[in-house]
Amino acid sequence: MQFFDLSLGFVLVISSFGTATVALYLMGHFLPARRVSWTPLDKMDEPVVFLFRDREMVDATPDARALLNTGPDFLDDWSRTLSVIESRFPDFGEEITDLADLQKIELTDSATGDRVEAEWRGGLTRIAIFEKRSAKQAEGWLPDRFSQAALTGELKTLRDVIDDAPILIWKEDGAGAVRWANAAYVELVRRVSDDPDTVGWPLPRIFDQRPFGPDISEPPRRLSIAVPDDDQPLWFDSYDNAQESETLIFALPADKLVRAEGSLREFVQTLTKTFAHLPTGLAVFDKDRRLALFNPALTDLSGLEPLFLSGRPTLFEFLDQLRERRRMPEPKNYKGWRKQIVELESAAASGTYQETWYLPSGQTFRVTGRPHPDGAVAFLFEDISDEVSLTRRFRAELELGQSVMDSVDEAIAVFSASGVLLLSNRAYREMWEHDPDSTLGETGVTEATALWQSRCLPTPAWGDLRDFVGSMDERAEWNAEVRRTDGNLLNCRFAPLPRHATLVGFSKISGRRSVDAPSKVWAATPAHQR
Repeated sequence: MQFFDLSLGFVLVISSFGTATVALYLMGHFLPARRVSWTPLDKMDEPVVFLFRDREMVDATPDARALLNTGPDFLDDWSRTLSVIESRFPDFGEEITDLADLQKIELTDSATGDRVEAEWRGGLTRIAIFEKRSAKQAEGWLPDRFSQAALTGELKTLRDVIDDAPILIWKEDGAGAVRWANAAYVELVRRVSDDPDTVGWPLPRIFDQRPFGPDISEPPRRLSIAVPDDDQPLWFDSYDNAQESETLIFALPADKLVRAEGSLREFVQTLTKTFAHLPTGLAVFDKDRRLALFNPALTDLSGLEPLFLSGRPTLFEFLDQLRERRRMPEPKNYKGWRKQIVELESAAASGTYQETWYLPSGQTFRVTGRPHPDGAVAFLFEDISDEVSLTRRFRAELELGQSVMDSVDEAIAVFSASGVLLLSNRAYREMWEHDPDSTLGETGVTEATALWQSRCLPTPAWGDLRDFVGSMDERAEWNAEVRRTDGNLLNCRFAPLPRHATLVGFSKISGRRSVDAPSKVWAATPAHQR
């Protein structure tokens, strides 16, 4: 009996264990394991809801996806969502970083009453946006499908235009954070980033030299940024447009302009260095007739202080100071002088002004006016005192030499190496009735010998003279006798001079004049043919 009770108890234990095992098996097989779940988004009342696992969007309502499409398409889903939400709730990006600890955050726009909620549960992040419904929305008024399609198409067109623009466009808040940017700005961010393939949100502020907030200075502001693997920085001219608490910035590429300005600056520096060593005074007046450029020689020639010239005086003030310092001819009357200045300016503007100023100090200036682009006028001041003095001395020597030659009884004519008659004296002009200075052209040895031959009996002396003048060999003086048609006998002297010039002298031989036409001509053989 006892054995039977033990057997029955053992059977009952085994049976109970088997029943529990089968029940557990059936529960595990037919019942799903417990897990965190959300109500399907398409059955929720909230129209704008996002569901994320880490940075990957696992689900979203249709309105949420439409809203997401308005964000920058170069970002991943998480960064794109942040960019869209931060445009309405600027603190959302900073608050969402503590969601795992807080489990839930909520932000409200005090101006519109809109609200955003973010909840973290079991590794999933749920973000919902609640818009405060207006009276018309509460009554059920909504845009029709065609109007919505037109607005969407226009939005896409505007976005394409902004992204295809060859200029940088971005928006900053009052703290300098970039809240929006076009494709050109994003591309530049990639170029200067250490990891071009990863661009997160918010976008970095790449122009550190630009202050926060709207620009308080006159636009444009010149900005630069260094690009890796590029020797030259990129330059931009930025224009700011304040929009309440935010600032919209447009940055136009200015690389060509900067290079052109650099080349112009170097060119001006080169010209300045060149002008600094010129002995000629230079004064350039702009279209408003103010002194725009001058060199050190101008201060020496004009006697004006550099401080006065650096003050950009007008043309009248400049010339007024020259007159006071007696650096220009003293005018007979002031009214006439002012009129002369107006004529001077007009002549210089057309490029026809050139005048010699004889100063009371004895100096002589040559003043030249030349027109420059954009209505500017340049004046050149040259001290030609030495040149004038030398010219006067040379002219005096020539006059003295001519006086000496005129006092000689021998008729003298001097020919150059090319056979041009250079000098003659009074005795020559009287003997042959020929004044070379009265003719417009030059008198050559051929024309001179033709004249002499017409007034003399035939003789080979003139042909020999032409050969003698044109000869480049070593020459010696020689003489010849010729008889004029009036019966006078002349002694002709042909002498070489320096630089292959030739002197021809005529003197009468007294006591051998024949009244009748002679039947014989006396001529000597030239020395260079002996």
